[in-house]
Amino acid sequence: VRGIAGLGDVAEVRKSFNRHLHFTLVKDRNVATPRDYFFALAHTVRDHLVGRWIRTQQHYYERDPKRIYYLSLEFYMGRTLQNTMVNLGLQNACDEAIYQLGLDLEELEEIEEDAGLGNGGLGRLAACFLDSMATLGLAAYGYGIRYEFGIFNQKIVDGWQVEEADDWLRYGNPWEKARPEYMLPVHFYGRVEHTPEGVKWVDTQVVLAMPYDTPVPGYKNNTVNTMRLWSAKAPNDFNLQEFNVGDYIEAVLDRNLAENISRVLYPNDNFFEGKELRLKQEYFVVAATLQDIIRRFKSSKFGCRDPVRTSFETFPDKVAIQLNDTHPALSIPELMRILVDVEKVDWDKAWEITKRTCAYTNHTVLPEALERWPVSMFEKLLPRHLEIIYALNQMHLDRVAALYPGDVDRLRRMSVIEEGDCKRINMAHLCVIGSHAVNGVARIHSDIVKHSVFKDFYELEPEKFQNKTNGITPRRWLLLCNPGLADVIAEKIGEGFVTDLSQLKKLLDFIDNEMFIRDVAKVKQENKLKFSAYLEEQYKVKINPSSMFDVQVKRIHEYKRQLLNCLHAITLYNRIRSDPSKSFVPRTIMIGGKAAPGYHMAKMIIKLITSIGEVINNDPYVGDKLKVIFLENYRVSLAEKVIPAADLSQQISTAGTEASGTGNMKFMLNGALTIGTMDGANVEMAEEAGEENLFIFGMRVEDVEALDRKGYNALEYYERLPELRQAIDQISSGFFSPRDPGCFRDVVNMLMHHDRFKVFADYEAYIKCQGQVDQLFMDPREWTKKVIRNIACSGKFSSDRTITEYAQEIWGVEPSSTKIPPPNIPRD
Repeated sequence: VRGIAGLGDVAEVRKSFNRHLHFTLVKDRNVATPRDYFFALAHTVRDHLVGRWIRTQQHYYERDPKRIYYLSLEFYMGRTLQNTMVNLGLQNACDEAIYQLGLDLEELEEIEEDAGLGNGGLGRLAACFLDSMATLGLAAYGYGIRYEFGIFNQKIVDGWQVEEADDWLRYGNPWEKARPEYMLPVHFYGRVEHTPEGVKWVDTQVVLAMPYDTPVPGYKNNTVNTMRLWSAKAPNDFNLQEFNVGDYIEAVLDRNLAENISRVLYPNDNFFEGKELRLKQEYFVVAATLQDIIRRFKSSKFGCRDPVRTSFETFPDKVAIQLNDTHPALSIPELMRILVDVEKVDWDKAWEITKRTCAYTNHTVLPEALERWPVSMFEKLLPRHLEIIYALNQMHLDRVAALYPGDVDRLRRMSVIEEGDCKRINMAHLCVIGSHAVNGVARIHSDIVKHSVFKDFYELEPEKFQNKTNGITPRRWLLLCNPGLADVIAEKIGEGFVTDLSQLKKLLDFIDNEMFIRDVAKVKQENKLKFSAYLEEQYKVKINPSSMFDVQVKRIHEYKRQLLNCLHAITLYNRIRSDPSKSFVPRTIMIGGKAAPGYHMAKMIIKLITSIGEVINNDPYVGDKLKVIFLENYRVSLAEKVIPAADLSQQISTAGTEASGTGNMKFMLNGALTIGTMDGANVEMAEEAGEENLFIFGMRVEDVEALDRKGYNALEYYERLPELRQAIDQISSGFFSPRDPGCFRDVVNMLMHHDRFKVFADYEAYIKCQGQVDQLFMDPREWTKKVIRNIACSGKFSSDRTITEYAQEIWGVEPSSTKIPPPNIPRD
């Protein structure tokens, strides 16, 4: 599956590599560094993209298909080199060429910085979607912000998280191409004038949006789509207008104020922080993108006899805008503003066009994550958009009032404007009224969206609501990160699964095949050895590679319940200490993830994990029966290493809180078994593989709701369960923090008195379920058979399937499997 390397290909890559290297060295130095070698290889691989990229865009221009615009404030791309080689079928040729030059490909790959322009699931989903859209031959564009600083690098100092800036562009980015010729103005502040000729937004401050394009190659289909990220630039007359006479130096220094818009990614996952700079970022990406979309729509070759399209009638037939959460919600009033104020389209017609064009994906039901912007901030920053939102809301409420006369509480609940001490704009409500489709990201989440979060809206327009269960790209999350497993699979069922993951079902025929069982187990053991070596090299930790690798990697959040994992680790520790001679299934518990810098409890959870590790890992009674490791600086490139090595995947959120999860799918595809609650996509994973092939435990959504009605009382569990009481007493007495006994009082106080996520309520079932995990792990053959069943049933969770559903059921386009002719073949 790594691509057959012809001798010609290898020679070509070598020649190109040497040419690029020579060019670098002629310019700069005589001695090549590893980084020089990396850039030479990156530029060599990039050369193979360019012709296909140009040809793909030309192909779209000529055929004028409906275009898909995926708007997201996050694209968590990770590294690009290996992904490009995989998708272009160049991996073997490059491997061989680099080897012939006396270099190590893997070593060069490790030099590349991650493009960490995302926080977690939402941003990584966008990246997987781009890969699938290109592989499915859709005319799709990812639009976002080129943050100068992505998600912070996490250092652990004395057990605490410390953030440092992610200066990912320090050495330059070989994959992006600046496009100054498409630079666009974005307006802020100012005031609105209502004139006989129409509405004018005047006296604004202008910031320029400079586009940077990154190629997005499909898998071996010669399609190369574009991700366009905007960077903020001050106009040259910035602050040098007539009223600022004299202070030229100050004025030039003030350019930073404008350019700060694209400086840094907000590091919050599932949490809304109503900062003005963040609202500016949201409008910046929307305003630049919509101008670009309309320019492309107007200059298109087909659709009407005029050289330029002047009518917007066909706009929704040529343009689909997908809003990745509410962050790009301003697309709705901005498209209305352009249609009504600039293009002079009739209001009702403009509203119809807007609704038919936009669709909204909801990613969370946590109330603290929902965007609710103060009206006062809008009034100052985007006065015209505020007027438009008021008018849209009035129209919406008139309709509701007509259908439900006298139901004022329904009007209050459904309004886009929330009344109160501080009037706010509910961006989710704006998205629902301004879109023709609203979707959740797993079946259980979409049901909660319909029957709880947007219940009133669902009653009004049930046909608007859909489910699109998330998926992951099998190119990065199998071929690239786990070539050993991909080869073992391809040996048995061929290579078709790479673009049709449902073909993994064919592996069910080999569930009792001793050879296959042995091969799958062998690949896992090799991956574990490799990861052990990496941990030893990077973090100087020695681990037992024959132990169970028990892994929970995701952002640190109370709802994800890393604390439940901690309680299990302490319970295991106490069991070992109470009877050190008893036989015991050895485990290495690995927990990794970043905490938002302002999230105190999440930072305390990291400190607790590292403190528990400190005690357990240095207790001679424990030996290598149990280790607790915190994986520092968890990111895409680390996920690619740890996931293929995992035996057990922990997906233990309180039922009803994790919208989908996608890490769960990556582990399943890579041969780990899942311990999890019936939450998010775990529900569908259990349905696909059979509930008996996952370790499902704990409350279901109904049980959580029942417990809420009854009232959750943590003390009840604390008093009833001795092992739980012992663990909590140890945390609170300073057993794990002898030098600061009161260190974890906030954590214990939260667990005992205001735990929204009911950790204790699932403790007993969790510990019991973990016992079943131990039992099965002691029978490697049965364990591996379950692993094979899981892999064979993971096909549904390809983002190719997800995107096919978006295409057919929301965007109204058909995926195509036809290859664009490669650049070396002349065009028809």
